[in-house]
Amino acid sequence: MNQATAKKELAVEDLTVHIAEEIHVKAGLEDTFAALLEQIGEGNTTPDGTAMPMKLEARPGGRWYRDLSGDNGHFWGTVQAIKRPTLLEITGPLFMSYAAVSNLQYRLSKVDGGTLIKFHHMALGLIPDEHREGMGKGWKHIHEQVRKRAEGKQAASFKR
Repeated sequence: MNQATAKKELAVEDLTVHIAEEIHVKAGLEDTFAALLEQIGEGNTTPDGTAMPMKLEARPGGRWYRDLSGDNGHFWGTVQAIKRPTLLEITGPLFMSYAAVSNLQYRLSKVDGGTLIKFHHMALGLIPDEHREGMGKGWKHIHEQVRKRAEGKQAASFKR
């Protein structure tokens, strides 16, 4: 077999990604859920702090997308399930413009001292290594911003 016809054997691990993270937030469920929706919506930023606002139609079947105006943009996913303030699930390609699909799950629960967010990102497809490597960093950034935003809301409610 020559190089032009050589095929790489792919294992399941080559086609899947699973990222799990638990985020402890010192804020109530409602404030944390609101902060999550804000952060992955209009308040979204990249890890370097660049604004990257998204549109999230927070209802079953709602779209999650980046609006570049003039009917231009990037479709990231569809709200599969939402149960305020404890569940948000989104399915779609996310940032991947190739043969891939993802499922995101945010499960929020009340715990002593605040809220616990259990996050899972599961993806299936031909995902380049550089995207695999950047996913964890990107999610950690988003989740840290959610925590800060929620805890800021909590602090603001104490001042009222």
